[in-house]
Amino acid sequence: MQTLTTHPFDDDHFKEECGVFGIFGHPEAAAHAALGLHALQHRGQESAGIVSYDGIQFHAHRGLGQVGENFSSQATMQSLVGAMAIGHVRYATTGDTTLRNVQPLFADFEFGGLAICHNGNLTNSYGIRRELVRRGSLFQSTTDTEVIVHLIATSLRATVVDRMIDALHRVEGAYSLVAMSSKELVGVRDPLGVRPLVLGRLGTTWILTSETCAFDIIGAEFVRDVEPGEMVVINEAGIRSIFPFARPPKRFCVFEYIYFARPDSIVEGTSVYEARKRIGAELARESHVDADLVIPVPDSGVPASIGYAAAAGIPFELGIIRNHYVGRTFIEPSDHIRHLGVKLKHNANRAMIEGKRVILVDDSIVRGTTSTKIVEMVRQAGAREVHMRISSPPTTNSCFYGIDTPERERLLASRFDVAGMAKFIGADSLAFISIDGLYRAMGHDGRNASQPQFCDACFTGEYPTTLADYDAAGTPAQLSLLAEIA
Repeated sequence: MQTLTTHPFDDDHFKEECGVFGIFGHPEAAAHAALGLHALQHRGQESAGIVSYDGIQFHAHRGLGQVGENFSSQATMQSLVGAMAIGHVRYATTGDTTLRNVQPLFADFEFGGLAICHNGNLTNSYGIRRELVRRGSLFQSTTDTEVIVHLIATSLRATVVDRMIDALHRVEGAYSLVAMSSKELVGVRDPLGVRPLVLGRLGTTWILTSETCAFDIIGAEFVRDVEPGEMVVINEAGIRSIFPFARPPKRFCVFEYIYFARPDSIVEGTSVYEARKRIGAELARESHVDADLVIPVPDSGVPASIGYAAAAGIPFELGIIRNHYVGRTFIEPSDHIRHLGVKLKHNANRAMIEGKRVILVDDSIVRGTTSTKIVEMVRQAGAREVHMRISSPPTTNSCFYGIDTPERERLLASRFDVAGMAKFIGADSLAFISIDGLYRAMGHDGRNASQPQFCDACFTGEYPTTLADYDAAGTPAQLSLLAEIA
């Protein structure tokens, strides 16, 4: 018997990174944090954690698995008392999937307790960690987030906020942080603003979180985005904003619009759903082919497919049906059953597809394994032609800013040209939106080569920060608590 930890239809998608949630000034802070994390579950399914503060002491519950698995019991929620709480859902981009790496991290400092959680990825944490270990720091996890904790601990600044600023001046990469001391809730974005962070309000209660969909579930109102390089400090005196870092032109991750953010979120002032429809429409203008149906690869391909179909003037249909009741983990006894297991999650709608020329719209192709299975499945359902259209440019480079992507040599687009990729997946034709088309769909004239408006390094290889933790091939340094750091 073999146990799979990832469904075979999930292993060819980029893995969501993490989601953060912080709340200040509500008697049921932890319960609201749990609801907010439910809304952010798409950003990470490996672990979840909440730390609360009741005015006297901190309370924590962290566990592997999804939010519902960890925060469904009355006893657990009753233990997380206090009017202030922060929470985190995680998909591992650095560090193992073990309990010691589940966030929020918590430590007792000279000034008292501090809990912290992080969405993103630091690109120079390995060198800093080596330095800290030489100076006597004792690490309890293998996450890059703990580097920030130790930098705060070793800072000679007087206040929690000043120590955080001091620590963050040392790091590079992408981070949206939420931290909680005994007196305040703090949110901060890296100067490039690669990952999202938004501010909301529920009456007199303030909330910081990764996406606006977390406001909707608790009835809070969206106030504004936290700006790149901004630190927001919330305490009994109110809320204040600090800009302690240099402010280069922002480089928000464009893949948040393509795939990662929930369609019902508003990100950087833009509806994710509408952005995906515009991307689909631009894709149709650039690469349409005669066909009878436009079919999304569910669920991430749906908005782009709607935009594509409208722009192309051909019918949109649900030609692939997704089973929403399949978990991420299941057991199978043989390779034959593994092959059949693909249909546990998706099945072709034969009555709609048979004899038709179809255009399949998906958000990306990573290794190509999923696209191959989908094209084969649609052909077996009787499709006369199968054309694949992708609402992102070819992914030729790995992401080092909080998205779990394969090494470059395992990316299909780094190994083949588009014609070769089409042959690999078995499609009659394959086309991607161009990088200029993507920018046009996002409201720009095209990509400004001298100053891109987004982080698009996974398509262009132009990384906005140094990659100190990675070698020339993009291989990351591996950390282990049992390995000697020379």
